Formats: sequence, structure tokens, C-alpha cells
Amino acid sequence: MRIPLLALLLQGIPEQTAIITLAFVVARIPLKWEKILLTGIALALCAYVVRLIPMPFGIHTILLLFVQFIILTWKTKGDVGLSFMASSASILALGIFEFSCLSLFMLIFGLTPETLFNDLIIRIVVGESHVLLLFISAFLVNKLYIARVA
Repeated sequence: MRIPLLALLLQGIPEQTAIITLAFVVARIPLKWEKILLTGIALALCAYVVRLIPMPFGIHTILLLFVQFIILTWKTKGDVGLSFMASSASILALGIFEFSCLSLFMLIFGLTPETLFNDLIIRIVVGESHVLLLFISAFLVNKLYIARVA
């Protein structure tokens, strides 16, 4: 399924940046925003390309998880276990937040899956809620780690 360019810019890049931010925090990689943003952009572009290929729904998520795992393994200098845990946790958090936000917005505003699928602006606006929750989670987990060390 092709991603519209507007969705890539306003939802895909922020979402992938939020996912990688949470993964960096879980993997205890220092938050260097230039690297996080570049990695988020690269992951969003990977998602864009992967979605151009006809494949069953969900496979793109598995491929992005694998790419993120490789990046984290490289950044953690080979800690495969930590990289796998951080990648899996961030993708799991995305799934939970996305499902929760979509369900809540559909219930509150009476949106249908068809509306979300067909109306790009509504899809982007609704999508920003789970992106915000991913960033909040990353910052809270980071604060928890910092508090434990101090």
C-alpha cells in the first residue's frame, strides 16, 4: 500500500522518530537528536519503499523491526539481546498506542475505519496522538533511568 507523500512527511517521519527515540532510551543509547532524527527519516523512507512492494499486511512492520534491530545492534556495539528487546518494546508500544488511540477516536468522534483509511488529513491528525504518546513514554522511561542512576 503506497503512502501519500504528505502522510510520509507529517506522520511517517514523526512516528519513526518517536519509535527510534523510545528504542534508544530502552537500549540506553544517549539521545543525540541529530542521529535520532536522521534514523527516523531513514526508517520512514524504508517504510515508504517497503510499502510500494506488494506483500501481505504487517510484513513491512517485521522488516522495519529488523532494520531497527540492526541499527540498534550497531549503536550498542553488538548487544544483540538489548537491541532485540528495545526494538520489540518500541514496536509493541506503537501497536498498543495506535490501537488505543484509533479505538478511542473512533468511539468519541464516530469515525469509521473507512473514514480513517480514505481521509488523509483525519488519518494524520489521529496518528499524531500515538506519536505523542511514544515520545512521552520515551521521556518518562529516560527520566526513570536517570533517577535510578542518581
